[in-house]
Amino acid sequence: MADEAKAKGNAAFSSGDFSTAVRHFSEAITFSPDNHVLYSNRSAAYASLHKYNEALADAKKTVELKPDWSKGYSRLGAAHLGLRQYDEAIAAYNKGLEIDPNNDPLKSGLADARAAAASSSSSRSRSMPNSNNPFGDAFGGPDMWARLTADPTTRAYLQQPDFVKMMQDIQKNPNNLNLYMKDQRIMQALGVLLNLKIRNPTDDADMTEASPSPPPQERKRAAEAEPAKEEKQPEPEPEPMEVTEAKEKKAEAQREKEAGNAAYKKKDFETAIQHYSKALELDDEDISFLTNRAAVYLEMGEFEECIKDCDKAVERGRELRSDYKMIARALTRKGTALVKLAKCSKDYEPAIETFQKALTEHRNPDTLKKLNEAEKAKKELEQQEYFDPKLADEEREKGNEFFKQQKYPEAVKCYTESLRRNPKDPKTYSNRAACYAKLGAMPEGLKDADKCIELDPTFSKGYSRKGAIQYFMKEYDKALETYQEGLKHDPKNPELLDGIKQCVQQINKASRGDLSPEELKERQAKAMQDPEIQNILQDPVMRQVLIDFQENPKAAQEHTKNPMVMNKIQKLVSAGIVQMR
Repeated sequence: MADEAKAKGNAAFSSGDFSTAVRHFSEAITFSPDNHVLYSNRSAAYASLHKYNEALADAKKTVELKPDWSKGYSRLGAAHLGLRQYDEAIAAYNKGLEIDPNNDPLKSGLADARAAAASSSSSRSRSMPNSNNPFGDAFGGPDMWARLTADPTTRAYLQQPDFVKMMQDIQKNPNNLNLYMKDQRIMQALGVLLNLKIRNPTDDADMTEASPSPPPQERKRAAEAEPAKEEKQPEPEPEPMEVTEAKEKKAEAQREKEAGNAAYKKKDFETAIQHYSKALELDDEDISFLTNRAAVYLEMGEFEECIKDCDKAVERGRELRSDYKMIARALTRKGTALVKLAKCSKDYEPAIETFQKALTEHRNPDTLKKLNEAEKAKKELEQQEYFDPKLADEEREKGNEFFKQQKYPEAVKCYTESLRRNPKDPKTYSNRAACYAKLGAMPEGLKDADKCIELDPTFSKGYSRKGAIQYFMKEYDKALETYQEGLKHDPKNPELLDGIKQCVQQINKASRGDLSPEELKERQAKAMQDPEIQNILQDPVMRQVLIDFQENPKAAQEHTKNPMVMNKIQKLVSAGIVQMR
């Protein structure tokens, strides 16, 4: 029962119905309170609802029950992160990585927690008064490192540990800028952060664009002292050569990608790989070149190469903080390649895990579909490996013995195991249907009887089982149809003939009006829940037929000649809705 509730919770979670998922996971926990996976799943559902306190409680319970399970720390970190408890989140993710160093969700969560902590720290720094240093905002901004990386000059400085250490010291306390004013690299960084042009010591002046304008009076005296000159517009400063070359390389890389796409569409896979590889050489900051090349390898059947490119794309994407959708695409493509390999290795678990990781990055319907297909393939494979007709027959015989001893639950268990070993045996379905009928589980018995008939339409026992269950459910007209259908395959079968006789007696009893008020009321109530009866009563043609039977004898006589109409009338009579006099 816990597994059933868990499966319902997983299905609700996959469809985005997180409240229903919480309800089902909670139900599963009542049946299995020591199952760490259930608390983990409910924690994820709570987090999706932004109920981080509840998510944290479940995550702590998960870790308590299973301290060596890395996913528990992933849940713990996510809950702390949602509560903006960044230090605790970082500690949780680090603890999980001690257990599973290659866990991608933990790595991604740790990166998110560190980024959030840094952003929070920068925000606090900006909110503090900084009257002692006018440049505090420049060094305290969250984009300081990004701006230094974007400038070709300061980008080179970032490779120098002493420069990075000085910048970190200034970021913590902008007043420390005074300690490093003599370092030309720090002055250059200051210029980049303030959008100023800082000249080198060999230049004529320290600053040009940042030089303060002279007071108005000085400007006036200068104008009087010097003859008027024709004002010249300043020539635009040329863009740094490094930036220009980088842009040209990126543009050339995109052209190579487009050429690769065109070759891919033409099924010219070798050419496509050459173009994507060239694009990657020109620009290693666009992981789409890797995922596109992986797609080509996938089409060529070179699944190992596809997986390598996908792994590189994920790793590089993490470094570059790429769009989570791109990371998910790479993981989905890797999962697809793993499914192809699983057809030979018979191991679908790596593909399933990869698709699950992709869904944690981005909930894409196509990825979810691929995950469901992989799980279905795994289940079918397990069933094939479990298939053993000989053991199935042994379990069925055990079930028959329990049935004779009237130990019906034990018999059901044996029949179920027999069907796991051989799910195509109609006899076992027939036997289990009889067990369910003895236990009063009519819907389950009816389902097994239908499956029995589906597997072998000529097996008369399936019809007698189904008819008996329908008769017990007081659906006499349906039972009559079932028995009659069985007689087509076995005209002299005594069980079917006896079943027809009993059904006719009950139907005639309703036709004659011999039902007691309680029986009539019960039969009518049951009939009104039957979709077939509801459709008959809502049919405008049948409504007119019933009116004619009451008010127009001549028209009613014509209706009796129509077999379809009379069959529907008979169903209403059997249900106690209509009485014929």
